[in-house]
Amino acid sequence: MISKDTFRIMVVDDEKSFLLLIVSILKDAGYEVKGFTSPAEALQAITEFRPELIITDMKMPGMDGMELMRKAIQQKTGAEFIMITAFATVDAAVDAMKQGAADYITKPLRDPGQLRTAVSRIQAKKRPAETSPLKTTVTRRLPPVNIIFAGIEKTYQAVTDVAPANATVILYGETGTGKSLIAKVIHQLSQRSGPFIEINCAAIPENLLESELFGYERGAFTGASAQKKGRFELARDGTIFLDEISEMSMTLQAKLLRVLQERSFERLGSVSTIQTNARIIAATNRDLKSFVEEKKFREDLYYRLSVFPITIPPLRSRSGHIPLIAEHLLTTMSAEHGREALCFDEDDFMTLTGYGWPGNIRELENVIERSIIVCKGSRLELPALETAGDDTAEDKEDMKSIERRAIEASLEKAEGNRKRAAEMLGISLRSLQYKIKDYNIAARKG
Repeated sequence: MISKDTFRIMVVDDEKSFLLLIVSILKDAGYEVKGFTSPAEALQAITEFRPELIITDMKMPGMDGMELMRKAIQQKTGAEFIMITAFATVDAAVDAMKQGAADYITKPLRDPGQLRTAVSRIQAKKRPAETSPLKTTVTRRLPPVNIIFAGIEKTYQAVTDVAPANATVILYGETGTGKSLIAKVIHQLSQRSGPFIEINCAAIPENLLESELFGYERGAFTGASAQKKGRFELARDGTIFLDEISEMSMTLQAKLLRVLQERSFERLGSVSTIQTNARIIAATNRDLKSFVEEKKFREDLYYRLSVFPITIPPLRSRSGHIPLIAEHLLTTMSAEHGREALCFDEDDFMTLTGYGWPGNIRELENVIERSIIVCKGSRLELPALETAGDDTAEDKEDMKSIERRAIEASLEKAEGNRKRAAEMLGISLRSLQYKIKDYNIAARKG
């Protein structure tokens, strides 16, 4: 569990095996969950647990789901409700929605993805401005923390350790791993009163980057018709994020070094020194140590930047958490495009977890957004994804080969435990067993 302030869910079902299944799926997705087989006990626990969502079976002895919902509403808990119903009583669940329930799921649960998607939608509704476990206010556009750091809890710990300090931070990670996003989290956790200012050193020509960073006076060069404040000046009391720092010229590196050493600079064309207290966070997808050895990056600047390095793992290293991340992206992007809720099925999760994602989170976002745009119904259709690696005929496996590799990898990681492997893949145990037989996979029984 990343934080004690994660989204809180109460599950109530007198059928213990089904209750444990729902609780397990939601806990694996990063939610704080409490399960009850007795609706009366659940009702008593509401005040202390303060659930934001209650998932309850409709038919239970003593007190049914409808009565539980009515009594919870009378307590003014503010909790949303998802009703659990058998296929034969779906009409009753629809009626429950007319009386205040937010959604319903059917038992037996055929697709865990539908449950996670339903919960994610309600979470977004309950926490539109701050859907994360962070105790400090986070920028509205930031995803929940259990999404940003899903599967990389050590990175989250490093972020929370360094955020309150004034130390310079450098973020290492492949393209698309979310370095800018994590820089924003550090800034928000730091509680600095100034703004978060971002600049991509690779996106601005060298002759313009200096003026963007430090500003200029009127008449400093041809076309400088008015004074302009630079990013360091604008970031006063805040954070300046220098993305792709490895692309900065050696000349500018020297000027940046002075800022780090003396906390001061001058605008172009000025002799007046400006002091800065902006916190510097840098990022790169390169090996800066190698750049130093190749004389492409200043060694003294390298050590100044490396006060607190944080490495962000690639998406492929946390494939078991891809379904959780993908469902959040699907929910938020569907809303952005004005679409009704879309959902993945088990085959989609096999595809997503079996792919190498060379473009990391950014590539995953692009794939999901394209799929939403071209989707005509409620069923999402993912495009064919090639495996990561060298662009050779051998690497361009079909989706069945990708599925097989994903299953084998999950079984290996789970030490043969099929139930755990199914949870990693985001599919049901029954579906996994079918695929093991279909692909003739030899695996230890767990």
